[in-house]
Amino acid sequence: MEQPTCAHIGAITEVTIGDNYVCEECIKNDGTWVHLRTCQTCGVTLCCDASPRKHMTKHYHRSQHPVIASAEPGERWLWCYPDEVFTEY
Repeated sequence: MEQPTCAHIGAITEVTIGDNYVCEECIKNDGTWVHLRTCQTCGVTLCCDASPRKHMTKHYHRSQHPVIASAEPGERWLWCYPDEVFTEY
């Protein structure tokens, strides 16, 4: 079965995952996170929408960087915010 894709995800030639397994914004503000995501445009690693402060979605709204990857060990997927497309890689 072919997975859905979009131009934003199609433009990614190499998936980047941060090597610092913390939410950079939560650390600054003494917060907590559930899961981590890495922006595929700038490489920042921030917390997911299940986390109290949802820093990665806030980053998308500020920056318009469209694609994130899960930074969780064993997870290999991408999400495109504007097209709402999920794909495994």
